[in-house]
Amino acid sequence: MVEEMEKFSTTAINGEAEDSSSITKINHSVGGDESETEEGEIVGGDSDDAAKAMAAPPERHPLEHSWTFWFDIPSPKAKQEAWGSSMRPIYTFSTVEDFWSVHNNIHHPSKLAVQSDFYCFKNKIVPKWEDPVCANGGKWTVIFPRGKSDTPWLYTLLAMIGEQFDYGDEICGAVVNVRGKEERISIWTKNASNEAAQLSIGRQWKEFLVYNETIGFILHDDAKRLGRAAKNRYTV
Repeated sequence: MVEEMEKFSTTAINGEAEDSSSITKINHSVGGDESETEEGEIVGGDSDDAAKAMAAPPERHPLEHSWTFWFDIPSPKAKQEAWGSSMRPIYTFSTVEDFWSVHNNIHHPSKLAVQSDFYCFKNKIVPKWEDPVCANGGKWTVIFPRGKSDTPWLYTLLAMIGEQFDYGDEICGAVVNVRGKEERISIWTKNASNEAAQLSIGRQWKEFLVYNETIGFILHDDAKRLGRAAKNRYTV
């Protein structure tokens, strides 16, 4: 399913190049070969149509939701500041083409500095526990060795923005945390008490990533109270 989305997205983002090729063909057919023009024949009768074709903007493919990329890399002084104080929105996109234009021109997780956190959340949802939409939720997490999360991160993004999850409305967004020896990708959800939705999201995510290890879901409330001692509420 994710591979189909990726194939479609790649085709869509190349749409402009295909349009350009089509325009070239139109111009060739309009100009024609002068040797084939009969005496008294008016040449260029379809020039208006060709001009319209050249002026037409490339087709856009809107997404169901707008999404915002966020970036955070705390400074050494951040330990004395509120968590997330250095987090900044980077770019908001709402079409397939805009997504690829950003994704193809930014560093992927393997190239990010250690301690970086890179987020993709539905627009107007701030990736913090305190955000009202996130407050009662939790997160699923998968872990990869350092430098091995680029493809899983892309597949996660495509599954989210392509609405591949049965309970997509329950998803707030995703984050990749780059650390010294590992990279962790997490999907944040809205309502941790909705067990059916959480289990469905976890199972589908593993299928999209072809990930065979057990993954766990931790409530944000437990993470705030217990830190690293927080236990999984669900596992798949």
